[in-house]
Amino acid sequence: MASPVRDRRPIEERALTSLKALNQLILEAPPLVKGSSRAVLGEGPIGADIAFVGEQPGDQEDLAGKPFVGPAGKLLNRAMGEAGIDRKKCYVTNAVKHFKFEQRGKRRIHSKPSAGEVKHYRWWLEKELDLVKPRLIVALGATAALALAGKSISVLRHRGPYRFGGHPGYVTVHPSFLLRMPQMDQAKAWTQFVSDMKEIRALARAQTKVN
Repeated sequence: MASPVRDRRPIEERALTSLKALNQLILEAPPLVKGSSRAVLGEGPIGADIAFVGEQPGDQEDLAGKPFVGPAGKLLNRAMGEAGIDRKKCYVTNAVKHFKFEQRGKRRIHSKPSAGEVKHYRWWLEKELDLVKPRLIVALGATAALALAGKSISVLRHRGPYRFGGHPGYVTVHPSFLLRMPQMDQAKAWTQFVSDMKEIRALARAQTKVN
């Protein structure tokens, strides 16, 4: 029996018409960084009103194979809940699909992706969002903003509504930013983060009415 013909074209040149086909390529591709146990795929419905894009999977996400299930994810869920956003109706993903870390004893400590690593995964992210077709895309932190805009963006300077190419978007902090803050500053930062979520919800609703 003849061996099946494999498509040897670069993945960005292949005609991918479904999220399932794209995800299969991501799962089969070797991690760009060493140590990651799996690619962590996006999660949520096609046609979601809002797509939240984070930086990369963390330790718990790498183990579970799901995005935003660790401490930052729980904080995001809480903020979304206070703003009246149903996570189950949103699409949640990351700019980088594999967990990059440094081993310290038995602990795996998060290591920030380089600009080159973000660029490596950018094609996947763009194709992923093209297939999901969210009405509003939210960048959670500077790495997500870099991936979506294709250039460095100051989150604090551009925090708020922002267009990513032809897509309506929004820039805010990553929830892990709040976890790292001094305790005395957390209450104010939390209030602002929830306020961002409320504005995101309103903007997504406005896009729904327009479309």
